[in-house]
Amino acid sequence: MKLYFSRNYNPRLAVATARYLGVPVEFEFASPFDPVHIDHFRALNPNHRIPILLEDDGTALWEADAIACRLSQLAGSTFWRTGGMEPRMLQWLSWANGDFVAGCDKVHFERVTRQRYGHGPVRTHYVEDGLALFHQSAAILDAHLANQHWLLEDGISYADFRAACVLPFADIAGLPVADYPNITAWLARLSAIQAWNDPFVGLEAPALPAPAI
Repeated sequence: MKLYFSRNYNPRLAVATARYLGVPVEFEFASPFDPVHIDHFRALNPNHRIPILLEDDGTALWEADAIACRLSQLAGSTFWRTGGMEPRMLQWLSWANGDFVAGCDKVHFERVTRQRYGHGPVRTHYVEDGLALFHQSAAILDAHLANQHWLLEDGISYADFRAACVLPFADIAGLPVADYPNITAWLARLSAIQAWNDPFVGLEAPALPAPAI
């Protein structure tokens, strides 16, 4: 079984999940837009993105959340909740993707991704929209975390990894996480987990180019 990854935040999320769960996968750094490899990755994922989990039977699974679900199954773990807690976990996954992560991503895309790859100057109105969504959703998350350590009351879950997935890049993106003390404490708890804090230890994983800002 092979996990194709890069250092971008969704592939990083998949690697962190695999290492946290201890699933014995082969990790392979991928450049899906390299002309030498483009046809290979297009055949594995019609969206032409990573992460991709290539199973032993040749089946390719893409999208980080689906991969996390599969890895949790393989590990026999409750990291991806099933049963009575699954709806609650899915609530936070859906909210994170549509609100908190979306706000973080809008800011990160303008201030980091576009500058890293020379796609033009920062578009201020997109940053402002992203920061507005960030603050709106961060207030909800911070209030929730005032009463418990993790998003689910019964302990850490994949929802925590998903909701925090852009925050390893918060400093470079200028996301004002420090304005929210309970989020800051939550991130400290996540950072104490080696698989989250540095999922690429021991892997061949070239650093991302620095943004040209």
